[in-house]
Amino acid sequence: MIDLAIVVPTFNEKDNVDELVARLEQALDGIRWEVVFVDDDSPDHTSDRVRELAQAKPHVRCVQRIGRRGLSRAVIEGVLATSAPYVAVMDGDLQHDEALLPRMLEQSRRAGVDIVVGSRYCPGGSAGEWEKSRARMSWLATRLSRLVVTAQLSDPMSGFFMMRRELFQSLVRDLSGEGYKILLDLFATSPRPLNFVELPYTFRSRGAGESKLDSAAVWEFMLLILDKAFGRVVPARFAMFGLVGLSGIAVHFVSLLAAYRWLELEFPVAQTVATFAAMTSNYALNNSFTYRDRRRMGLRFVTGLLTFYAICGVGVIANVGIASLVFARDFTWWLAGAAGALVGVVWNYAISSMVTWDRR
Repeated sequence: MIDLAIVVPTFNEKDNVDELVARLEQALDGIRWEVVFVDDDSPDHTSDRVRELAQAKPHVRCVQRIGRRGLSRAVIEGVLATSAPYVAVMDGDLQHDEALLPRMLEQSRRAGVDIVVGSRYCPGGSAGEWEKSRARMSWLATRLSRLVVTAQLSDPMSGFFMMRRELFQSLVRDLSGEGYKILLDLFATSPRPLNFVELPYTFRSRGAGESKLDSAAVWEFMLLILDKAFGRVVPARFAMFGLVGLSGIAVHFVSLLAAYRWLELEFPVAQTVATFAAMTSNYALNNSFTYRDRRRMGLRFVTGLLTFYAICGVGVIANVGIASLVFARDFTWWLAGAAGALVGVVWNYAISSMVTWDRR
């Protein structure tokens, strides 16, 4: 039987795999364990290197995800792929201190403990040599996390923790899976306060490769916060889709001004140009952010744009039809317009989710 599984989500971490496994072997000597690398089809062939190691090391396993993205969802799939009663989550960039794992396992076995968190901010911990911009980003994210998590965690943004399997199984169907902070998702999802222990560690400098923390990761974090704050009322993706739509209104009017006033095109032509400019902008932004985990690239970006044009075209017809129907029943013009706009947005969101950004 395996006592502990370490789930490591990876993307372009090929050069860190051997070193991480070697460090785990040293730190976990005497413990029955396995490491599950969940790789999002890395261009550097991380999964191939993991499989090569697994040929000689039966405690090394690989889950390769094709056509799917997202750190939190990778962790979920990794935990589901193991039968270990205790599961740890850590990054593949060598920044987390694997030497802490035995102590985390010891604490996890204590009665009543749900999660053991490796913390950079509790007494004895350190964020290491962070750039000021990243430190500020971490501080802000920690403050925002308080909107959805009441537990007094010193490091709610930690990506290094250990939990009991039964806790995960009780929450997995309600997890958002959005963003890149699965610990925050677990605490925000639990219907009861979770009992946790924090252990200090020093956050190390990254090994090979580049940091995945970029503007898109920040956007995904906001998606998680929205989902946990309002997801039971309005899906977070729908809220993001709506925000992108608002930006499209600005693009539409700027394009209309440029085409009609500056290029002196006939108004119907200028309106058509502005409409396509807004749809193109909405598609590009949704593809980059709202559906980042399903984003289309290369030729699929072009085919996706064409389907988005078609879907939005039908949305316009639905918008005008519903608005006209509501107005004909003697409602005010603004209420009729709002009803039409709502129907159009819902149509565009629902159908584009199933067609343009279908997971398949």
